[in-house]
Amino acid sequence: MNKVILMGRLTRDPEVRYTQTNNTMVASFSLAVNRRFVRQGEERQADFINIVVWSKLAEFCSKYFKKGQQVGIIGRIQTRTWDDEQGQKHYVTEVVAEEAYFADGKRDSEGTSSNFEDTFGNTATNPNPNPDFEVTPSDDLPF
Repeated sequence: MNKVILMGRLTRDPEVRYTQTNNTMVASFSLAVNRRFVRQGEERQADFINIVVWSKLAEFCSKYFKKGQQVGIIGRIQTRTWDDEQGQKHYVTEVVAEEAYFADGKRDSEGTSSNFEDTFGNTATNPNPNPDFEVTPSDDLPF
């Protein structure tokens, strides 16, 4: 199974382009996703993950998502390669979004919450759902 769930802040406004063959909209942006653990005495680290969105969802993201906004993305990891004009091979790993959500804590006009944590739960409330497996932030991990 290939499923990714991310919550982070956009590092830039979505960039829109269209495919040459059938003029399908494609939007791309990067999410800054905070790492779960912070080493003592250091600032929180973040991973910058490239996101690609297609068709109607690309239209939605390009219209409503802005730099700095917190969003939730559900999708799949995809890797691809290509050769540039000099014959050098390039590799990229990205998340192809299948769902996108606003994750800021704003309330809609009816007073109900419409954020990512209310939809999927707050992972910080139960950081270790399996008590038989201890999660320890350490430099001694084998990966």
